[in-house]
Amino acid sequence: MLKDITLGQYFPGNSPIHRMDPRTKLLALILYIVTIFIADGLIPYVICAAGLVAVIRISRIPLKLILKSLKPIVIIIIFTGALNILYTPGTELFRLWIFRVTVEGIRTAITMIVRILLLVASTSLLTYTTSPMALTDGLESLLGPLKKLHVPVHEFSMMMSIALRFIPTLIEETDKIMSAQKARGADFESGNIFQRAKALVPVLVPLFISAFRRADDLACAMECRLYHGGEHRTRLHSLRYGKVDAWGGLTAALVCGGVIALSFVL
Repeated sequence: MLKDITLGQYFPGNSPIHRMDPRTKLLALILYIVTIFIADGLIPYVICAAGLVAVIRISRIPLKLILKSLKPIVIIIIFTGALNILYTPGTELFRLWIFRVTVEGIRTAITMIVRILLLVASTSLLTYTTSPMALTDGLESLLGPLKKLHVPVHEFSMMMSIALRFIPTLIEETDKIMSAQKARGADFESGNIFQRAKALVPVLVPLFISAFRRADDLACAMECRLYHGGEHRTRLHSLRYGKVDAWGGLTAALVCGGVIALSFVL
């Protein structure tokens, strides 16, 4: 399961999606997320899914890699679907013990599952095609006006970049600790959910110690290099909008706007 978590990983490439400005991709992602939560009906969701698949093909990221990123949220999807099916009032189909399964509950469950899948897949695509540094620069540029209100935009963007950067590292560290514990006779796969959770305690303690040690090393390294935030700092690569950003942003705006308008019409 740990190997299926690919959040924060970047896959270099030369596709049009890779070459797009990170600010354009961030704005397009925000617009897409708003669209999938406003969309209502089969046709709007089919268009949203088809658009995401088209972007994945253009980015040349393997579709199986996107599907792999969805495996860790299977439990969340099942839990969300079950809650919506059992607790949504409406036209009753049948009873399951003390619970009522309704038509509206099934429809709401399917809608929420589709939204979660599209949300996670689109977010994963952003991290796959955008390096952490480019993502940080783009976020800092978009939040630049908040600096006038004395909001620490650079520090916030840097923390997000460091968090994304260390997700794969912590996953790898967790896998090593679990392998070492298994070699010593630990069992993480048998028993009920409470027994499995209890078996993870020997993993969490060294993992937290390792995480705090890495954080302390990083803080010392930044302090030794006289890091003092974003004031008077320059970038190695300046962000510039290009033709691919204009076409990509316009296409995203038209598709998302059309889906929202279609949802209201239907």
